[in-house]
Amino acid sequence: MITARLKDGSFCTASGLAAELGISLRSLTRDIQILRDQGVPIEADRGRGGGLRLDRRWGIGRLNLSYAQAVDLLISLAITEQMQSPLFMAHLGPVRRKLMASFSADTKSKVSGLKDRILISESASALLLTDFRNPSRDSVAKLHQAFLQMQEIEITYRAENGTVTRRKIQPHYLLLSYPIWYVLAWDHLRGEVRTFRCDRMGQIAALEMEFQLRPLSDFQAAIAGAQVI
Repeated sequence: MITARLKDGSFCTASGLAAELGISLRSLTRDIQILRDQGVPIEADRGRGGGLRLDRRWGIGRLNLSYAQAVDLLISLAITEQMQSPLFMAHLGPVRRKLMASFSADTKSKVSGLKDRILISESASALLLTDFRNPSRDSVAKLHQAFLQMQEIEITYRAENGTVTRRKIQPHYLLLSYPIWYVLAWDHLRGEVRTFRCDRMGQIAALEMEFQLRPLSDFQAAIAGAQVI
């Protein structure tokens, strides 16, 4: 409670904080000392306008991410690098390396080539956007994880004519034609390379089967739009 209150960076007096938390000033003083003994850098400025607050730098490097959050962040970094924006790029390398350090050795080998599996093209046309809708968070999380781990997935897919089919695919590459994402995949139903719009995917279930990455040259026709469904 105390650290949460002090994290906003603004000063508050000890008496004011004690009243806000519903405890005595003596109890607050004791609790603050315990936190300091634990390494929490609580600053105290005396005099008019002074008070208590956390060191503004505290918490850097203490961010805890779940596996799914780390995967999403890693893919987001790869997307940013592929877009080659000159802004906000200076520290992406160190951030990526720190994220990779949290993965298993097997996952690290797959992550190493992640940037090359994400492609950026021109923005989507107005015609393509007529039936665009954002995919659900759950679907995005499952797709991201399967894409990173190179695992096959089973999906329900709505084609342009409204027909819904169930497909088992290998998500080899991601292609962004802003704001539409495509998965360049091997489709077991068709027995060939196909392109799937992420916003037309329904249910997604990860399968145990892993796959070996196909060369990008296998997908050139799909990228050109010849196999878009």
